[in-house]
Amino acid sequence: MGWLSEHPTIRGFLIIAAIAAVIVALSLQPTLTALFLLVRIAFFLAIAFFVFLMWRERREDIAVWPRRAYVAFYGGAILAVLTFGVYVVRGARGLDAVAFLMILAICGFSMFRVWRDQHTYG
Repeated sequence: MGWLSEHPTIRGFLIIAAIAAVIVALSLQPTLTALFLLVRIAFFLAIAFFVFLMWRERREDIAVWPRRAYVAFYGGAILAVLTFGVYVVRGARGLDAVAFLMILAICGFSMFRVWRDQHTYG
């Protein structure tokens, strides 16, 4: 087993192969599917909690922005959260995945621009 300590990539692949063999041998695919669904929901909740914490920390600063910047920033945030929620529920393949990524990119860019414009002085 000395050669395994010298090749961590091979060791990693062997661990993955052993886990896959156990799943197939014990017919644990339904259990694995249920766990995958729970992890997707937990990931969505973790991202939502992180966004909430960021909002709570900066809400006084955002409240004094002009109306247009305020609406654009929160509109981008709400659209991004809704898009991510649809992704968690329905998933995304093919053109849906491209649309999902494009919407997130546009929302992120618009929020970044509003934030930068409100923090640029001069």
